[in-house]
Amino acid sequence: MYWFILFIAGLLEVVWAYSMKRSEGFTILLPSTVTVAAMIASGVLLSFAMRVLPLGTAYTVWTGIGAVGSFIVGLAVLGEPVAPMRIAAATLIVAGILMMKLSSA
Repeated sequence: MYWFILFIAGLLEVVWAYSMKRSEGFTILLPSTVTVAAMIASGVLLSFAMRVLPLGTAYTVWTGIGAVGSFIVGLAVLGEPVAPMRIAAATLIVAGILMMKLSSA
């Protein structure tokens, strides 16, 4: 259950990153509101997951989901460039997330 909560928290991090990009520096109301709401919800869910999961594991997985998810959204939705080094970097982040998950009891 706590891993699922952590996963949702990570997805909400992707939501706030994308909506922050769309907010044009917090000058557009709807994406600005979504950004703040998703930030709060993501942080609250992360704190629930940390009740059971180790700090280092929870935080690494949370930021990894946010980083890789935002990278994928950037490629798929925003048309950001696909480059071998960027793909390799995202792959290494995913590998790190998996290693943290596997090393956690």
